[in-house]
Amino acid sequence: MLNRRILRVKAFQTLYAYQQCKFSNANLAQDYIREAFLPDLNTMEVQDKGQLKRDAERCVQLFLSHLQKNTPLGSEETDQKIRHTAIKAVDLYHKYNQKDKDFLKSNMLTAVENIPGLYIFAIHILLEFGAHVNNEKAKKRKYDAQPVIQPASFYNLGANKALQLIDSNHSFRRECSRFQVDSAELELEIKEWFRELVKPNEEYQKYIAIDNPSFEQDKEILQSLLKKVLFKSEAVISFFQEKDINWAENKSIVRSLASKVIKNLSGGEESTDEILPELALNWEEDKEFFQNIFNLTIASEDEFSGMIAQKTKNWDVERIALTDRVILIMALTEMVNFPSIPTKVSINEYIDISKTYSTPKSKQFVNGLLDTLSKELTESGKIRKSGRGLIDNK
Repeated sequence: MLNRRILRVKAFQTLYAYQQCKFSNANLAQDYIREAFLPDLNTMEVQDKGQLKRDAERCVQLFLSHLQKNTPLGSEETDQKIRHTAIKAVDLYHKYNQKDKDFLKSNMLTAVENIPGLYIFAIHILLEFGAHVNNEKAKKRKYDAQPVIQPASFYNLGANKALQLIDSNHSFRRECSRFQVDSAELELEIKEWFRELVKPNEEYQKYIAIDNPSFEQDKEILQSLLKKVLFKSEAVISFFQEKDINWAENKSIVRSLASKVIKNLSGGEESTDEILPELALNWEEDKEFFQNIFNLTIASEDEFSGMIAQKTKNWDVERIALTDRVILIMALTEMVNFPSIPTKVSINEYIDISKTYSTPKSKQFVNGLLDTLSKELTESGKIRKSGRGLIDNK
């Protein structure tokens, strides 16, 4: 399926979404508390609205204090209604979180397993553009009594050598069948997209002015169409959004994989060669890693948040960018719980994620903090590496 770098990115995106869910759930729990202390409109008794409001705020503070310190709700609270309402709010908070966690985890797996089909579909659309050009060429010959004479280069895309290589490749055809990629449903859209998006494209116009384009020039136009048509045009993006509810998060990964297929072509491939990126040698093993990094990061949040807070004493841990917090906790979780992955590999992977998904200064911040914490965890024996090429704490 997908290599571990992509799996880390998807797990990071899901964990980030989970943190946002937790913030929302905390707000919902506080709304529950405030509603519990609203005046009772069905009673004839005189009610002190000011006191009810103060009790609600005391209850909210008790709830928030419990979440921040992760300690039992204080028995010092003598007002039974305040204490019981806070307990109920905490229960609701955890119930909402568990529901969101289960949903996100399930959705995370489904989203990842759908990604290969999406990038295969993107390449298939390019093939359909080439086929459309050939169809137009055939129609001109058959039906035009006095055809407008077009230079041969006008039909370059139909003779694109990179597209021909992909189209005849067994591994590509196998994956099309596996993910049920078929552009027959897009016949009208392909014509419309080609007419309105491809033909006016400046790079395409330059391409069809070239006599006998080289293999590299054939690859360049495909890369340009991927970047400037398939992944930038609203019409095509809408199509992918309908196929994938996670398109906003998956778009960059899908584009990268499709681009990699074209980039890696040398022109000398046989039809029996594997031309698709090696996405995973063992999906079951990688799937286990994927699920574990998600679950263990959530389980380790309190422990590693405390370590991060100690090393950033001049910063409130809550003020550190949420993306950086998730990246740091994920990295520490991986270093401690996956003994076969070298510490330096984990650090480099999460630095790369910070470059793409966090603030401009995150790279240095994440690098420095992970380097310091990994050394301390290694010295304490918390990080122990074993396996081929690894010797315990080395």
